[in-house]
Amino acid sequence: MGNVGFFNESTQQSQAKAAIVSNYFGAWARVIMPSAKKHSNRIAYIDLFAGPGRYKNGTKSTPLLVLEQAIQDGDMRDMLVTYFNDADKNNSNSLDIEIGKLEGIGDLKYKPIIESNIVGEEIVKVFQNTSLVPTLFFVDPWGYKGLSLDLVRSVLKDWGCDCIFFFNYNRINMGLSNPVVREHMNVLFGAKRADSLRAQLALLTPLYREAAIVEELASALRDHGGNYVLPFRFRNDEGNKTSHHLIFVSKHFKGYEIMKDIMYGESSSHHQGVATFEYSPALSPQGILSELNRPVDELADALCAKLKGQTMTVYDIYFNHNVGTPFVLRNYKDAIRTLEDDGRATLDPPAAQRRMRNGVRTVADHVRVTFVLKPALE
Repeated sequence: MGNVGFFNESTQQSQAKAAIVSNYFGAWARVIMPSAKKHSNRIAYIDLFAGPGRYKNGTKSTPLLVLEQAIQDGDMRDMLVTYFNDADKNNSNSLDIEIGKLEGIGDLKYKPIIESNIVGEEIVKVFQNTSLVPTLFFVDPWGYKGLSLDLVRSVLKDWGCDCIFFFNYNRINMGLSNPVVREHMNVLFGAKRADSLRAQLALLTPLYREAAIVEELASALRDHGGNYVLPFRFRNDEGNKTSHHLIFVSKHFKGYEIMKDIMYGESSSHHQGVATFEYSPALSPQGILSELNRPVDELADALCAKLKGQTMTVYDIYFNHNVGTPFVLRNYKDAIRTLEDDGRATLDPPAAQRRMRNGVRTVADHVRVTFVLKPALE
């Protein structure tokens, strides 16, 4: 089955994926453009498996959403270079037609480039030997062919370049034990990591198997220049199995922070304001088990134990602790309020000197938090 089948309908999952990618593009571009103006005066968006532009029901896919943002922004109109590729010529021809229909497309300084090439070693060599302008790189293969560590590294090597790719968990899970596609798995994980996974997966339950695969991939990406890796899980229509992961890779914390907030907003559910970082069309009932899951309380306990006796700003606490956790800045502020209320932390300025907003005492990024050595007895 090819990408054509995937685009026959716009599922809730595909709409969530497109929202994550296009929203990150807009936020990334606004951060990057001021610095890019001082150098090449260009930024780029590259999509190697771009599809036909619209789903069968007419819903716009990611390339059109990205271009619409550029058309509506004066700086993006003059700076954005786009390259869209799909090995299926029917897809690339359809995308070309759909792009041509966009109102204001002629206002872009750089006309979108649309090609139909097989993604493999040759395109990796092109990127490896090219000094890229700041680029957001999106890879959404139907399976795994064409996706490799070398491909991701060939883009991440340059300043301002981030990568997002769709990771087909079902196919890769099966592929790791399939000798026919052994080489595809080796270029995705690295041969040693792939062999290590093969040795341990047969002994793991499905839940731990998934965790092991995603963690090994994240470790491989970090070894190849991706300092910050953030996965987002997609469940099937019934909500009982993982279908894909959307993997974000960046060299810089700012990109990680922005994407984490975007994925927070697209998560299907939250517990105590902490996102699950997954999209599931069929949500599980939010009964007593949900009430027992209190991650902000657990975060407050962890911070108190780790930072007892120390004084730090709210933002520094968040910056030094959040990577690799499901927590965003607002979760840290909630946890710090909890610690203040129960006497395990003091804040400067104190509560009486801080504003109320929507019935909650504000905790600004610069507020200094002192974790007390020994809480007062009640």
